[in-house]
Amino acid sequence: MNQELVRIIDNIARDKNIDKESIFADLEEAMISAVRKHFGEMDSEIVVHIDRAGGEVTASKNGQQIDIKQLGRIPAQTAKQVMIQKIKADERDSIYTDFMQRKGDIISGAVVRYESGTLIVSLNHRTEGFMPKSEQIMGQTHRPGERIRCLILDVKEISNQIKIILSRTHPDFIRRLFELEVPEIAENIIEIRALARESGYRTKVAVASSDEKVDPVGACVGVRGSRIKNIVDELGGEKIDIVRWNESSQVLITNGLMPAKVSETALCFELGRATVVVDEDQLSLAIGKHGQNVRLAARLTGWDIDILTPNEYNQGIERLTNCVKGVEGADERIVDKLIALGIISVLDLDEVGTDPLVKELGIDAAMAEKIVAAAVEDAKLLASESKHKQADSFLLKQTQIPDSKD
Repeated sequence: MNQELVRIIDNIARDKNIDKESIFADLEEAMISAVRKHFGEMDSEIVVHIDRAGGEVTASKNGQQIDIKQLGRIPAQTAKQVMIQKIKADERDSIYTDFMQRKGDIISGAVVRYESGTLIVSLNHRTEGFMPKSEQIMGQTHRPGERIRCLILDVKEISNQIKIILSRTHPDFIRRLFELEVPEIAENIIEIRALARESGYRTKVAVASSDEKVDPVGACVGVRGSRIKNIVDELGGEKIDIVRWNESSQVLITNGLMPAKVSETALCFELGRATVVVDEDQLSLAIGKHGQNVRLAARLTGWDIDILTPNEYNQGIERLTNCVKGVEGADERIVDKLIALGIISVLDLDEVGTDPLVKELGIDAAMAEKIVAAAVEDAKLLASESKHKQADSFLLKQTQIPDSKD
């Protein structure tokens, strides 16, 4: 009986998360290499077997029993080197398999250090993860020993090393945090239908509930904001807007632009564009700082979103109406059809072209060509007028004399 060998193999298997059978097989192969080294006979039939229960080692060469203990120091050294290489390979395979299965999940680790901007995180006693600068939340720094949560973004095998790529900027990091903090999401009662994020600044999440009795927005926010606060704290103060999902694009766009209040929404499916009208006092709120609110709303909904004031909207409609009515044979009904199609300016009409007018609105092909041609000319005139206005505005600013202060 050689219970000591069995105990050592048990400890290695547990410590390195390797299958015991693989270690027994590796040890047998290492001993075969040692026997060949000792006898110098590469063509001999060498068989080594380790009893899995008792740990007894038996070896034979060409059917003849040999004493493995009599091989000497050099063959033993050979067996040791082979064993180390094989256990390292098994450990790499174990780590790769383990983390590949957990790819896309959140993992907790301890910060070790920064290396050229890359954050090294200890995931367990035998594995480190790498978080490139592009996957770190801008403005956040972490101290050695600090516990952080991150997403397992990818697992790669490079030069006999397993590289685990971590992220805190990926949108799925937000999804997993919500699953951890909101039981209804983990239980699939509430579903995150869409998500748009600019890490470190703001995230918009559209949620829907499969149970009419469960309010998706309220459940995600939690009592007195407790659930959302935990997520915001984890993200270092990143703002999170939770909006109600709706199958209607118009309603979803309205929800997505919150906290701004939307007066009207016109959808142009041909261009994938939504024109949203908001009051003057809501304009800056709808656009957001550096255009962030409307940009995230566009990504959340899948629509290009143009924000207009009522005055700008009316001017566009008026110009479109005058342009179309200027074409012989065209009337108000065609203008109404164009607006119903989501075309609210001559620029839209220029982009759309004739096909939708013929196929969707049933306008005669010749008439459609005339209308689009008129819109193209008016769009050029509009662009010219816009350039002149910009030039005049620039000159006005340059010639203005600042008020003198006593």
